[in-house]
Amino acid sequence: MSPQAVSTAARPVDWRRRWLRRGLVAIVLAYAGFLIIAPLAALLAGALAEGLGPVLATFQSPQVQQAFGLTVQISLMVVAVQAIFGTAVAWVLVRDDFRGKKLINGLIDLPFAVSPVVVGYMLLLLFGRQGLLAPVLEALDIRVAFAVPGMALATLFVTLPFMIRELTPILQAFGVQQEQAAATLGASGWTTFRRITLPALRWGFIYGITLTLARALGEFGAVLVIGGGIQGRTETATLYIYRALDERQYVSAYSAALALGLFSLLLVLGTELLRRREESKQ
Repeated sequence: MSPQAVSTAARPVDWRRRWLRRGLVAIVLAYAGFLIIAPLAALLAGALAEGLGPVLATFQSPQVQQAFGLTVQISLMVVAVQAIFGTAVAWVLVRDDFRGKKLINGLIDLPFAVSPVVVGYMLLLLFGRQGLLAPVLEALDIRVAFAVPGMALATLFVTLPFMIRELTPILQAFGVQQEQAAATLGASGWTTFRRITLPALRWGFIYGITLTLARALGEFGAVLVIGGGIQGRTETATLYIYRALDERQYVSAYSAALALGLFSLLLVLGTELLRRREESKQ
């Protein structure tokens, strides 16, 4: 067969592959647009339905400021705890073998399978007025249910897997050779972790924090059940949106939801852009 005949026969195959790739890209873009861009556009249209003035008035409201302030407070608390203990859990699961390791590794993904409402209800069974731990809490004069501590516990539960699952594969790929080399040169355990291990975990650590923060900002079901959504006390941004919709304050609800959605989206996209920019410099 002549080269020209081979080239002619290959053209339909290349044409089909090219259009197949384009079709797959179009499907992915349509899918992502339907799930991400379309809801954000709908929120934007709803928030600006009566002009920019009501949107600005929404964020000047003391109720909205209190709700967003509580959301940020709980989210930062959760991120700090997960950054420390999530890193420790990932380290232990990768570097140590012990009885029950597979069980713990499986339980870490439980928040993905359990409804947040069920999580809040379980916390009520533990820390509510008739809960199992109620006598102990009363003796110590500690309030968990319908208070910030309970809401923080609920958010800790639903954000548990993110830091661990981001760091585990990186630790597995990193191995122990560089750490052992540092130890043979006299480096202490903390020095080895700070100067060798932590830089290798940096982007997994950053992604874990980003996903944990985004998830904490948007938590609704668990904090509603355990916190009660008490206006001025336990009402987070998501609970304010729920109440505003229930009271038919649609512009306020759309404005608050748009702010939360855009912040979470920009948080994730910003992290990805920073990583790509750093990789391009290397």
